[in-house]
Amino acid sequence: MASLQFCSECNNLLYPKADPHRRIMVFACRICQYEESSENKCVYRNDLLTVTKEQVGITTDLGSDPTLAHSNIECPRCGNEDAVLFQDQSKRKETRMILFFVCSKCNHHFTDPTVQSDTRENEEG
Repeated sequence: MASLQFCSECNNLLYPKADPHRRIMVFACRICQYEESSENKCVYRNDLLTVTKEQVGITTDLGSDPTLAHSNIECPRCGNEDAVLFQDQSKRKETRMILFFVCSKCNHHFTDPTVQSDTRENEEG
């Protein structure tokens, strides 16, 4: 795993640098001429987090927000035909647009019932 290394002479940060004569990677100080060879070949590690399911970003009183769009979709819990809708906020390019609905009466959140849930699970896995 990559970690920060510091110069033993002036305590500044050591940066990775290629040594073309010895054909190795070294860590070199940009202030003084100190260099040390590296056993670890990793200079950068990018950990990607995977999201397994869409998260509904529900805040309180979302159903009474006048700036959000309303739909006449029926709530599966209470049967009310007024719901606020908004789009999934995840920034994954392989995911299609998913609409979330929040009932304006009981604040129950749900997705469009006409969209098959097994299609969504196949895209996630």
